[in-house]
Amino acid sequence: MKVYQAINAVQAALAQTGITKDRKNQQQGYSFRGIDDVYNALAPLLAKHGLCILPRILSRQCVERASAKGGVLFNVTVEAEFDFVCAEDGSKHIVRTFGEAMDSADKATNKAMSAAYKYAAFQAFAIPTEGDNDADAHYHEIKKHDALNPEVIAQIILNTQSMDDLKSCYAKAFKEFQGNQAALAVIEEAKNKRKAELMEIK
Repeated sequence: MKVYQAINAVQAALAQTGITKDRKNQQQGYSFRGIDDVYNALAPLLAKHGLCILPRILSRQCVERASAKGGVLFNVTVEAEFDFVCAEDGSKHIVRTFGEAMDSADKATNKAMSAAYKYAAFQAFAIPTEGDNDADAHYHEIKKHDALNPEVIAQIILNTQSMDDLKSCYAKAFKEFQGNQAALAVIEEAKNKRKAELMEIK
């Protein structure tokens, strides 16, 4: 299976060059590597070493949230798989990640997909972590009371990555919404769904 040789070759090249933090989040002032930086660094290396990265979106969830200025923000989470395929023998390795982003217009899904790709690359090639389609370039201030929105909390529960995280998140939510039967029903449904998904993955 030469796919691992190809991944290692790209990883070795990136270890020499790296990807610098040339972009700046204007609202919060931190530097980051954008999706375009990742593409520019990866494209010649993938071509040179015969490695293809093919995306596949498994699921998409969108939650509307109110901004601090009274507008609407679309919070999108995508679950994605990326087939790392060796062009020489067709062997492949699958990398699964999540991407999350917010936008006030129609780019939240694009940004979330870019985030999923970017962090799949960071993790697969061990790239040291640190345009408009990059979630790290923007900061959106959410209206305070949205933190108590059961739909938002349910979305957080659905994005938990382990049983321990799920239990902790559910316990906090249950305490927060105690006595609110409608909200608890939403939280309970999300918990049961994510529990089944985590058990299936395990």
